[in-house]
Amino acid sequence: MKIVASNKKAYHDYHIDKTMEAGIILSGPEVKSLRVGKANLKDGYAGIRNGEVFLYNMHISPYVFCTSSAADPLRARKLLLHRQEIRKLIGKLNEKGVALIPLKVYFIDNGKAKVELGLARGKKLYDKREALKEQQSAREVQRMLRNKE
Repeated sequence: MKIVASNKKAYHDYHIDKTMEAGIILSGPEVKSLRVGKANLKDGYAGIRNGEVFLYNMHISPYVFCTSSAADPLRARKLLLHRQEIRKLIGKLNEKGVALIPLKVYFIDNGKAKVELGLARGKKLYDKREALKEQQSAREVQRMLRNKE
């Protein structure tokens, strides 16, 4: 599995309740651009429209060596999920404060691009501070253990 892009900010801004894997429909130059690693998930989000799941604001830079006209880098891309999974998502997204956020874009062994989506709830400012304190204390403990050895 080769990770192309990851959304590290999502883990800082949201509580991730559940994750799921989805296929993504891309054009040829977009796949080549992803293989080079030219993708950004920072402002991306997923939504449901007409019973189908779409990924919005995921930026895939145009492929440099493309001979045809390049597609819009921020276009909505359709995600491939089973109908049962989409029904469950519709139920979860109707709750207040829940969003569907892309966490990673990666290629699996057979060369297909996949997106890891997370059902997320927004964190409050004090939650972010608490998480930061926990990370710092864990680092200090690791340093202390390393120095003793």
